[in-house]
Amino acid sequence: MTEQADNNPGKSLVDLLNKFGSALGEIFNDPELKAKAQEFGKSAGSSADAFASRFRDEDVKARWREVGKAAQEFGKSISEQFKSDKSQEPENTKNENKSTAGSC
Repeated sequence: MTEQADNNPGKSLVDLLNKFGSALGEIFNDPELKAKAQEFGKSAGSSADAFASRFRDEDVKARWREVGKAAQEFGKSISEQFKSDKSQEPENTKNENKSTAGSC
């Protein structure tokens, strides 16, 4: 694959949507959700050239920056939730996890 293809924002978007859809499908154990997200990613892939040309517009760049910020905030909130859940875990559960961690 060429360096230009690796840097193609349209292809990157398709990859992102496919991975996001797969992850959601697995998280919610929903094959239909996973299939629909992958279908959307493929549909977006067929329009990758149009996506790539639109990424050069300043208005579009600004909107993608907003999307990026929203994604970062979402990631931070998920991370904080995991930290919160871990700190609220009862002490006996933590000890059970430690004692069963090596018993596979």
